[in-house]
Amino acid sequence: MPLPARRTEAAHYVYPEHLRPQIASLPRAPGVYVFHGEDARVPLYIGKSVDIRHRVMDHLRTPQEARLLRAARWIGHTRTAGDLGAQLLEAQQIKLCQPIHNKRLRRRRQLCSIRLLCGRPEVVHSHELPFASTGRLYGLFSSRVAALQALRAIADEHRLCYGLVGIERLAAGRACFRAGIGRCAGACCGGESRADHEGRLEAALEALQLAAWPYAGAVGIVEEGPDLTQIHVVNEWHYLGSGTTRAQARRLVAPVAGFDNDGYRILAGPLMAGRYGVVLL
Repeated sequence: MPLPARRTEAAHYVYPEHLRPQIASLPRAPGVYVFHGEDARVPLYIGKSVDIRHRVMDHLRTPQEARLLRAARWIGHTRTAGDLGAQLLEAQQIKLCQPIHNKRLRRRRQLCSIRLLCGRPEVVHSHELPFASTGRLYGLFSSRVAALQALRAIADEHRLCYGLVGIERLAAGRACFRAGIGRCAGACCGGESRADHEGRLEAALEALQLAAWPYAGAVGIVEEGPDLTQIHVVNEWHYLGSGTTRAQARRLVAPVAGFDNDGYRILAGPLMAGRYGVVLL
């Protein structure tokens, strides 16, 4: 007797015909799109693209996304001047709206960094820190475990003491195990001074240091597209919104708190490289 055919998600995929008229009206331009279900308060999914219509059609051609598409009732969108604005708006809207099917940017909100406190490293949730006043942060890690693994690798490479970098408990008055086998330079037992140990640790962390906000306050980052120019308002790596004129941009300026992981990830490279014009607000 032949075995029954395996049921696959693709076999049960039905093209969402009710969305076809909305897709036809989507622009072939950069921006953010939103899949909405029955409950208008919580989106199903938020995404971004340099070509909204093409990206949405990619979703609709994918049988693996059938469950999402069957639940969608309408598709909204917001135009942006280019990819930078689309990235910033997508990250902002995911944090504000908490869409059901967005997992990736939700996790980014919990990124960890390493901070030196009196010469000793501690792992902190970077988004909770008042970045401008904390001094220096090192690295963005997906978890506390990942940050500690990075510290372990640095300690191994530079013969630092696991106890003094917070990886292991250090018994008072006793050398760590690694000092006895030559893998720790001995700051835990007088083999080197604590000051030298702290200096080597800081030097080793230097490559991971997050860039400080390079302006005295909020600025507008100018992005020009073929038919739209936007001024993206940013303060201390926090994206506050976009306007098409300086007057609109100035109205978006607001105080910020903490460190914005998403803003830093999106903006640090392009801003430091001078890829966009910047206007002071």
